[in-house]
Amino acid sequence: MVSPQQSNESEGVAACLQEVTKEYQLGKTTVQALRGISLSIAVGSYTVICGPSGSGKSTALQLLGCLDMPTTGRVEIAGQDVVALSDKARTSFRAQHLGFVFQNFNLVPVLTALENVEYPLQLTVRDAAERRERAQKMLEAVGLGTMLQRRPAELSGGQRQRVAVARAMVKRPKLVLADEPTANLDRRTGAELIEMMRTMQREHQTTFILSSHDPQMIEGADERIRIEDGRVVERVQRSSPALAMRGAS
Repeated sequence: MVSPQQSNESEGVAACLQEVTKEYQLGKTTVQALRGISLSIAVGSYTVICGPSGSGKSTALQLLGCLDMPTTGRVEIAGQDVVALSDKARTSFRAQHLGFVFQNFNLVPVLTALENVEYPLQLTVRDAAERRERAQKMLEAVGLGTMLQRRPAELSGGQRQRVAVARAMVKRPKLVLADEPTANLDRRTGAELIEMMRTMQREHQTTFILSSHDPQMIEGADERIRIEDGRVVERVQRSSPALAMRGAS
């Protein structure tokens, strides 16, 4: 008998939310960030979640990244019901299967580019030589092979974000999530970063899910999900039928 997790993986679903709500308590006020949304992200797709500030897009990204849990509903990543996991198991799952790119880079300032990229592997790869080799190859892949020993303060904003992408990809994750990755970059540098991430997506067959206001990123996506007032209000698919979205509402 095929389990729901196995079924989802075989159907090519990288991540999905099923009837998910998320509420926050601000004093005596209950804020409804998400209002029963359901959506599926196809394996290997490059999907952008967009919407106005306060729409719930960042909340959806946090749930898909196992950085937060829903008030109600089901969250599945790579076929795993992550809501059912313990905190410890969820942390381990996130370390093994997910990569993250943040708006403000989140690099460790005292570490070199090479050390920043190598750092996540300390949780999953015991051999130091293998960690160093994988980190170096990933930095070379993003065009920073000559800047391995530079610290973040010695890099431009675009170069820091390339380090962040290399750090996200070095674990060979099933899924990379990026929150406004071009927000602090000029238009040309942002376009270069988008092209680099698309190249990484194609070459490594990694699923990318991004939240963004950037028209360049939104227009170039395989799939676009627009969220307003905690609900999915629009889906636009620009890719082949193999990357079709499932179950959005």
